[in-house]
Amino acid sequence: MTTPGSGPRPADDRRPEGPSHSTATAVLLAGAAALGGFLFGYDSSVINGAVDAIQDRFDLSGFAVGFVVSSALLGCAVGAWFAGPISDRIGRVRVMLIASALFVISAVGSALAFNPVDLTFWRVIGGLAVGAASVIAPAYIAEIAPAELRGRLGSLQQMAIVLGIFTALVVDYVIAQVSDGGAGGEFPWGGSAWRWMFASAVVPAVIWGVIATTIPESPRYLVKKHQVTKARRVLARVLGRGDVDGKIGEIERSIASDRPVRLSDLRGSRLGLQPIVWVGILLSVFQQFVGINVIFYYSSSLWQAVGFSENDAMLTSVINSLVNVMFTLVAIALVDRIGRRPLLLGGATGMAISLGLLTICFATAPVVDGDPRLGDLAGPVALVAANVFVASFAATWGPVVWVMLGEMFTNFLRASALAVAAAAQWLANWVITMTFPGLSGISLGLAYGIYTAASVLALLFVMRLVPETKGRELEDMDKLATPGAHP
Repeated sequence: MTTPGSGPRPADDRRPEGPSHSTATAVLLAGAAALGGFLFGYDSSVINGAVDAIQDRFDLSGFAVGFVVSSALLGCAVGAWFAGPISDRIGRVRVMLIASALFVISAVGSALAFNPVDLTFWRVIGGLAVGAASVIAPAYIAEIAPAELRGRLGSLQQMAIVLGIFTALVVDYVIAQVSDGGAGGEFPWGGSAWRWMFASAVVPAVIWGVIATTIPESPRYLVKKHQVTKARRVLARVLGRGDVDGKIGEIERSIASDRPVRLSDLRGSRLGLQPIVWVGILLSVFQQFVGINVIFYYSSSLWQAVGFSENDAMLTSVINSLVNVMFTLVAIALVDRIGRRPLLLGGATGMAISLGLLTICFATAPVVDGDPRLGDLAGPVALVAANVFVASFAATWGPVVWVMLGEMFTNFLRASALAVAAAAQWLANWVITMTFPGLSGISLGLAYGIYTAASVLALLFVMRLVPETKGRELEDMDKLATPGAHP
């Protein structure tokens, strides 16, 4: 028998508060982890505004410029490869702290570089941090997010990346504007402007490190380390009134054969790896082979090469990045509503069309002093096509690939499989970044023709081999349909 003020009604009155509070907690924790993505984008793109100044300062050839710019990506591949296994040993949060420290070291070292050799070294150190962040942030987000929010929270990683890219390009633009002589000129506080571009990365790196000290460890990592009480407390914060004990049981069953994960666990009968691991690798490779990072690493130089002034080229890069941010918001709104596969299919189509237009514009432009010069018609068409390409990528392949990499593998394999896929992504990024100066020296039409072909292949790959992961619990990923059999 109930008394007034007790019984069902007060519980009903309180019910909305639990889920609301737990949802807010999950968003805050995911946002804190995603700051690693912000640094990922910032550190990767801050060199955009400095490329020409570095080339002039150190008298570099096109090949050498490509190597300096792309050197960070080699560090990214190594960082991504080892971050997963290391995080299985010491935890996700500790790896975030290590990555934060490496970001600071890289920023300071790059700003004080004496020659291209030590600049390359400091860029590789930053790459280690970026690679680690590319693995740890999506893994942590996937492991603390409820299934119904996982797509949107996973998209925070890409949102943070594009905000990092945008912020870096804005900072580059502002530093160049206030300096006497642009990126290669003197900054008001002393020193070359391009050095301050690198140094600016210290600020977000320190902020991420401080925030990382305030967030709890991943509940799935805690269960693997038999710290069930701590895991229960974390899950209670993010699930609210959900079945915490039931979730603990699911996690325990999914990692019942707990032991250090080896890369040999990823092996399968097809081409040496399990089919789902190959899907993750190829998603990562195609995400880069479409050439998106040519826009974010070389766009200032690219637009100057086709006739823009340094100021207009850097402003155009900022606009490209703003489009990137806006359409990433579209992806966050859609990824849990319409699913992953439809977005990937639509994005690949949009990229193929826009890249095809860019290929035509660059291939048919008259060559003046060794560089194509876009005319009154081709110039605006190329600008629109470039922004459509960025929008198509940002609304689909940018965030969706990271969401899928965070959720498509079983709990037992996730850290190592994600490390392999992310390492493949960074190697693919390195190939594109390293080869662009050489390809563009031959023909910009050739370079963008290759990226167009990659977009078409990406479309066919998704149609044939990529399964849908929308709405599946992480503990159910071992039941994922084999590639080619789509729900």
